Amino acid sequence: MLAISGTSGFVGGYVVNYLRGTGLRYLSLNLREALPSQLPDDVDSVLHLAGKAHDLKKVAGAEDYFEINTELTKRLFEVFINSKAKTFIYVSSVKAVADFVTNKELVESDAPNPRTPYGESKLAAEVFLQSQILPQGKQLYILRPCMIHGPGNKGNFNLLYQVVKKGIPWPLGSFENRRSFLSVDNFCFVLDQILMQRLVPGTYNLADTESLSTNDLVKLIASELHTNAKILHVHKGLIKGIACLGDLLPFPLNSERLEKLTENYVVSNHKLLAALGQPLPVNAELGMRKTIRSFIKTEL
Repeated sequence: MLAISGTSGFVGGYVVNYLRGTGLRYLSLNLREALPSQLPDDVDSVLHLAGKAHDLKKVAGAEDYFEINTELTKRLFEVFINSKAKTFIYVSSVKAVADFVTNKELVESDAPNPRTPYGESKLAAEVFLQSQILPQGKQLYILRPCMIHGPGNKGNFNLLYQVVKKGIPWPLGSFENRRSFLSVDNFCFVLDQILMQRLVPGTYNLADTESLSTNDLVKLIASELHTNAKILHVHKGLIKGIACLGDLLPFPLNSERLEKLTENYVVSNHKLLAALGQPLPVNAELGMRKTIRSFIKTEL
């Protein structure tokens, strides 16, 4: 049986539905109410998904991230160590290594340099876990996913969908950024391989094999909406000038938002693929189309 924390979140809910479909038994751990003092003897693995994500409103303090993402991980790991469970799976983040990736692919061996409390707290949990001496028969997986998407997912991708749906031209066509994403189906596939003991313990980046640009996403959304993609190639200098004005005036675009919309963040999954010995089942375009179709379906 698999014990899971964070089942109320997007990924956790998807994992639960996946497990129901496969017939695998699971136990939901509600860490918001109370950390269990012990796990049932029939729990084989622990999947720790619960955590505090990025606070886009910037109202949370650093201590909130460390209490939830670091200290809670430590306490749950102690419960695992004192149980009969054999496998601990910690879902960290690529942000534990780098907040920005410019001219290279992010790999597992890169020296961590997070710059936000979110990334720092995730890294602190990783450092703790990696410092522990595991009793014989127990094993540890640290998974570092990039942005996970799938049916029912909200957030920035849904906002981009709304822009294209309303026929608003995408004005940042001159910025050819590349980004990595992770289909939630591929996340569940990796989890299944771990539970079936087909993946050796270790630390792995989780990302779809192909990276996509924001322009690619606009085109995919337009294709699923059966409309033409409206992409404007406004001069980069003009866009950056408008963003600078947005730093001073209440414009919808400022320098920070422009950086988020146009930054490169490509994550290598070569180590994962080599360990699996096979490709991931869903390529980046197919996964994105599935997510887009879910947006359309909810509006019918």
